Amino acid sequence: MSSYIIHPIVMGTKIFDKGMMTYQHDYGTPYTIPIYCWYLEGGDRTILIDTGEMHPVQSEDREKAIGGKIHTFEEGLARHGLTPADIDMVIHTHLHADHCENDYKCENARFFIHEKELETIENPHPLDYRYVEDFIFEIRDREQIEVVRADGELVPGISVLHTPAHTPGGMTVFVDTPRGRVAITGFCVIRENFEPPVQIRAMEMEVIPPGTSVNTYEAYDILVKVRDMADYVIPLHEPEFASGEAIS
Repeated sequence: MSSYIIHPIVMGTKIFDKGMMTYQHDYGTPYTIPIYCWYLEGGDRTILIDTGEMHPVQSEDREKAIGGKIHTFEEGLARHGLTPADIDMVIHTHLHADHCENDYKCENARFFIHEKELETIENPHPLDYRYVEDFIFEIRDREQIEVVRADGELVPGISVLHTPAHTPGGMTVFVDTPRGRVAITGFCVIRENFEPPVQIRAMEMEVIPPGTSVNTYEAYDILVKVRDMADYVIPLHEPEFASGEAIS
């Protein structure tokens, strides 16, 4: 059985209202989230989950807010002795711009993207301005895309599950690690979404749906499902991983 070590690399940040993460909770609270690329060390391929922002804001105040260093794509990969040309495989949680802006740099990679996400980026709803088709033009023209049409294993030790909580084609990635089965969520949330404060639990809510979702009721059920399928959950924008410490 293949086993991986997960390396979080901060490739950008956003500062916004915390309610963008936590539906109907903490609106009006300023919050800074890290934007990650995840390097999966192990197996016979060099694998990333998402590629982050092309031109991240690298500032002391933002790094202090998240508790870690912000890297460019090249800087982040270099920390692990890698260059964009070394990447064999990229698995996309979804195609909002901040998750795919560096795709074009990975000229030798295959990109695994859910079919619903590819359909959406070609014709997004006006409300979903986060889709920018320009960021996948190069990989599409170079025929690097592998369309994911079903749940299951992509390579030994790594599988995907269609989880349309935040976007129509969101995919949660399950990774076999020494600590067990780890889920990197296919939707934009923080730890609090899975571990609500007491006032939320008192309302008989087990989880908090993403602040922006396709269908809030379905999103709630998807979070519960992912939680129950994993030994450990990595919320896609949780600041606790910004230090870059490996998850193993």
